[in-house]
This record gives sequence, C-alpha cells and structure tokens, in this order.
Amino acid sequence: MTNTLPNRPNEMTSKQLHEALLADRVEAFAVLLVDPGHPRVVELYGSWGYRRVGSRRPFADSPNYAVMVRDLTGLSSR
Repeated sequence: MTNTLPNRPNEMTSKQLHEALLADRVEAFAVLLVDPGHPRVVELYGSWGYRRVGSRRPFADSPNYAVMVRDLTGLSSR
C-alpha cells in the first residue's frame, strides 16, 4: 500500500527555510519560475503566499514556466 499523505515534516522544514531566506530581504516582491507541469508544487507555493501572474519562457530552448509572485512588504521583520 502506498502512502497517499503528503510528507508534512519535509513541507514544514521547506517552508521554514524559505521564510528564513526571505525574512531580511529588502525587495518588495519575491518571484519564482515554477514548472506548471507540477501542479502540486504550484499549489504548495500558493499556500505560501505566492500567486500566479503569468507565464515566461526565459530562454528560447527552455520550458514555459509559471511566474509566481509574493508580496514581501508585510513580513514581520521589516
């Protein structure tokens, strides 16, 4: 039988690390390029406060990525 539950401890560690990396940033926004072929990843970043704003192919031979943006102006350490 396969485990269908998400690996919550790893997700929590990833989110904590991600938040720590963003905590002292002075930029107003964080931007991610995410492979839309992995909808669970897009959904995970959405749960972290990112929203999808469009698509971008950064190079002619690269995939067409989902552009996700998060407003950083409300982080508590500012």
